[in-house]
Amino acid sequence: MDHEDASSDALGEQRDSEGRAERESVRRAERDAMERALELAALGPVPDPNPRVGCVLIDERGRVVGQGHHHGAGTPHAEIEALRSLARPASGLTAVVTLEPCNHTGRTGPCSQALIEAGISRVVIGQDDPNPQAAGGGVALEEAGIQVVRGVLRDRAAALNQDWDFAVRHGRPKVVWKYAATLDGRSAAADGTSRWITSSLARAQVHRERARCGALVIGTGTALADDPRLTVRGIDIPHQPLRVVVGHRELPSSMQVFSDEAPTLQLREHDPAAVLAELDRRGIRRVWLEGGPTLAGAFWRAGLIDEVVAHLTPKLLGSGAPALGDAGVSTIGEAHRLVIDEVSMLGPDLCVRAHPDPGTRPDPGTRLDPGTRLDPQCGAQGRGSHE
Repeated sequence: MDHEDASSDALGEQRDSEGRAERESVRRAERDAMERALELAALGPVPDPNPRVGCVLIDERGRVVGQGHHHGAGTPHAEIEALRSLARPASGLTAVVTLEPCNHTGRTGPCSQALIEAGISRVVIGQDDPNPQAAGGGVALEEAGIQVVRGVLRDRAAALNQDWDFAVRHGRPKVVWKYAATLDGRSAAADGTSRWITSSLARAQVHRERARCGALVIGTGTALADDPRLTVRGIDIPHQPLRVVVGHRELPSSMQVFSDEAPTLQLREHDPAAVLAELDRRGIRRVWLEGGPTLAGAFWRAGLIDEVVAHLTPKLLGSGAPALGDAGVSTIGEAHRLVIDEVSMLGPDLCVRAHPDPGTRPDPGTRLDPGTRLDPQCGAQGRGSHE
């Protein structure tokens, strides 16, 4: 090899090295920007019809020049807020977004089109949009000549919106069944008393869990037996979850569930799937099922429970109302099997979090068989722990 060839090879290697270093610098800058976008997204409301999204705009040197996040349904999307925050034209900038920019017109126009019109040259996406009505933003950007990078910190981006993601994929809210019981599975004593089965620490945890939900659901039986307030207390939240009472029986207007503390919806319905369809129509993504054993049993028979939060107290009653009524099980082989996710102590009580074993129940998105209905009494036994 002559001197000229050696010099050429050395120059090529130097350029390759510089190119690799430059690409790595870009990746680091975009990853850092995604970290910031995730922080911004987490500022959005948890129980909301829309996902939490953050957007950061960076220049060619990786410096943050604009940012924004979605503040909830009816407010500007994260990309729009970020563009409005700019003190310079957006032309040539990179947009780093936790969720694929939407490609449809709802209360606001498509964010993909806004980025195109602003002159953004590159878009980095965390999670692809699972919503078929809004997806396609990445393709629209690419068709407009914008470079699109997908999957940066994907898992963390998806974790921000687990309930929303579930709801748009299955066409219904995620249902979390909470119950409190003694170690022998009783939710109330033989005389109907149950206040309080669990400790104050467990009850405080229930309020924190309620705050994550868009709707709190009980049956008319539980409403009549316990007259619960069914609100979030002890936590500062922007608004109370929707209180939902399921069943045909008339309820006195003086009951606490009809107070002006929170909105209330009575669904004169015995079909769990119809209940969820109505809540989905209202933009509810996470349901906290706190009704009596009959209501819980109906949702189990329909395959419409997705998480279980069990508060178990070290007491024995031997008789009284069970935590779960008829769940469609007639033999041990039909038992609803659970996968335990977490076990913790709340003072003297045990908290078990679990989800149904996918191999032993209907698909979570399966609609209720027309023959499956709630018992007309809809959980009439007392459940005094539903304050």
